[in-house]
Amino acid sequence: MHLLNIKMKQTLVLGIETSCDETGVALYELGKGLKAHKLYSQIKMHAEYGGVVPELASRDHVRKLIPLIRELFNENKLSLDAISAIAYTKGPGLSGALLVGTTVANTLGYALRTPVIGIHHLEAHLLSPLLSNPEIIFPFIALLVSGGHTQIIRVDQIGNYKILGDTRDDAAGEAFDKTGKILGLPYPGGALLSQLATHGDATKYPLPKPMLNSGDLDFSFSGLKTAVAQLVRKLDVEVVLRSDVMKADIAASFQESVTDVLTAKCCAALRVDDFSSLVVAGGVGANTELRRKINQASKKVGFRVYYPPIEFCTDNGAMVALVGALRVTEGASGALPFNIRPRWPLNT
Repeated sequence: MHLLNIKMKQTLVLGIETSCDETGVALYELGKGLKAHKLYSQIKMHAEYGGVVPELASRDHVRKLIPLIRELFNENKLSLDAISAIAYTKGPGLSGALLVGTTVANTLGYALRTPVIGIHHLEAHLLSPLLSNPEIIFPFIALLVSGGHTQIIRVDQIGNYKILGDTRDDAAGEAFDKTGKILGLPYPGGALLSQLATHGDATKYPLPKPMLNSGDLDFSFSGLKTAVAQLVRKLDVEVVLRSDVMKADIAASFQESVTDVLTAKCCAALRVDDFSSLVVAGGVGANTELRRKINQASKKVGFRVYYPPIEFCTDNGAMVALVGALRVTEGASGALPFNIRPRWPLNT
């Protein structure tokens, strides 16, 4: 069933995302789609420290969230009275950052007498392809691949998720970031490593493809990261860091291993229950080599694949507003849930 095509009285949902280092707000209108969104990234601030500093992230959300909401409504010539529900990221994420979003959402909800709905951050990523592909029909298999998670999930319907495969150590995005750091790339290393890999020879340094033939749908990328560190030491760290060619070849070889494993596991998951649709979501879902390989496999094997737009692969308010709208169609009451869940398994 296409939940996004349900005809009903106008439902305009404000989405608020503050789980980590992006401040995102958006307006989603049920039946019409995404109306507007705004996003502020803290990458430049955290780059000075080589990673996200939770306290600084929280303080920056405090500074940016309300001005972003004001800009969103002013640019669209809307008043706060126009919204019929408010959705915010309840978890998982950084405690302080989550508290900023839930405080603003519940304060607005109380003042406007508007329902407030807590959203699971990973569910928002999981359903984000619906922003541009409303024709997706349940059930489907999903690959959720980001800095903190690498999971294969069976999605039977909204709120009904079964984790078929999970990472046993580093997530794919985390391995990208750590490998980028090994190669001397500044934060965030993963995105820069992907760019560097486009100029390299992926066959130059054959690297292990962990758990490729494990017989299950789990992942493990910590050993691959270690293999890169050992390779760099063997080649001489100083020599590698001075050579753009060597760094590009190592980056391409690393990316080749990760994307081969991810693609193979997706195809295996589709065969388990004979599914014909695959959704790829999360920050690493923007990786062009991963998309190329999965698209190639979809044509060869015969399945449909859906991605969110590139701008919605990372954390954003649009996916939160979308899931909030879907929850409204399911009868979510939105009774001021002033709480957060920094740790929150998707299947609960």
